[in-house]
Amino acid sequence: MSRVCDVCGKGRQIGHKISHSNIKTKTEWMVNVQKVRAYVDGRPQRVTACTRCIRGGKIVKRVHQ
Repeated sequence: MSRVCDVCGKGRQIGHKISHSNIKTKTEWMVNVQKVRAYVDGRPQRVTACTRCIRGGKIVKRVHQ
């Protein structure tokens, strides 16, 4: 599974972890991506969406009855 949001395109971030002695080592922070069933063009489909898009209502989930 690729760690990229299908809705907003958010992916990993690369930066430096800086120690107390100012030694810099490369590190990466992964996005929190979940597999959810959402409606895309009126049809249910499994997409990977970041939690920010899920909470923000950018995807349309199935309504339970």
